[in-house]
Amino acid sequence: MDAKLKTSIITRCGQAAFAASTISLITLITSSSASPRAAHAADVAAEAPTNIQLIATIRDFKGRDQAGGHTDFEWEPSSGYGHYIGQVTDTPDADGLPKFNSSGYEVMSQWTDASGRNVIRPRSYISSRPGDQAGSASNSTGGSIHAEADFRQWFRDVPGVNMRTDATLTLVYDAATNQYIFDDTIDPAFQSLGGFFPINGKLFGNYNSTGKNYHLTCMLETSFTHAAGAGHTFTFRGDDDVWVYVDNKLVIDLGGVHGVISQTIELDRLAWLVTGQTYSLRFFFAERHTTKSNFRIETTLRLQDATRRPAIKGWEEVEPMD
Repeated sequence: MDAKLKTSIITRCGQAAFAASTISLITLITSSSASPRAAHAADVAAEAPTNIQLIATIRDFKGRDQAGGHTDFEWEPSSGYGHYIGQVTDTPDADGLPKFNSSGYEVMSQWTDASGRNVIRPRSYISSRPGDQAGSASNSTGGSIHAEADFRQWFRDVPGVNMRTDATLTLVYDAATNQYIFDDTIDPAFQSLGGFFPINGKLFGNYNSTGKNYHLTCMLETSFTHAAGAGHTFTFRGDDDVWVYVDNKLVIDLGGVHGVISQTIELDRLAWLVTGQTYSLRFFFAERHTTKSNFRIETTLRLQDATRRPAIKGWEEVEPMD
């Protein structure tokens, strides 16, 4: 073949291949950028597990009106039933458990964000946002809990004072809201019980003639990988006392013997969190009065599934599940 002709053919083939690849690249860029939010949402939905299982440690107590009962359970605070803040410190104790701070300050009006959601009273480590509204609380303690020695028993094994078992909480993914939800009113294991009663008929048994085992605490630890700017939130709605810590800092404070109350933390308010890093989330709950037991968690966080119990004091380590 003539050398000039051969060179011409190779050149034209190369130009055609380049043009075809360019068209393909343009098509790819156009189609992928046409609706980035929709594409991201589809990716999230495709990757999201249908549920997350968390192992909770449940401790049963007797009410103060029973023989051997705990003084903080079946107790009406000296300032009356209500939401009390400041019962625990902003960081957990050396065992990773809530640390006693005071007998609590009764909340008169809630702190809220621009969406009207209840939020924790301002902290130096939680960024404020436009639209935040200040609440108010009493300046004097209101006797929601009695003393540090009594409070230390809530989340520790104390023979003769409490008994312990495990419960599995299943957070179900809701594609419509991109949230994982546990709600005792819709969970198959709880909806027929009329509330959050994980130990009915177990341990110390049901309280008097109620047919339900009311006096209990619940604690769990999990973790998540942070993504700044993703708009992640964690919300609890229920009663009674609830404290949530992220990376050992208090971000939800719902202490007291009260009716249903909610509180939300936006993870983007925690400015020290770094994208791609994994952080702990510790959750503590107490049911102290026999009126009702409501329990709802909703979060956009993809929490770590229950494969191992944290190996810290006060928590029993569990080997990974198969």
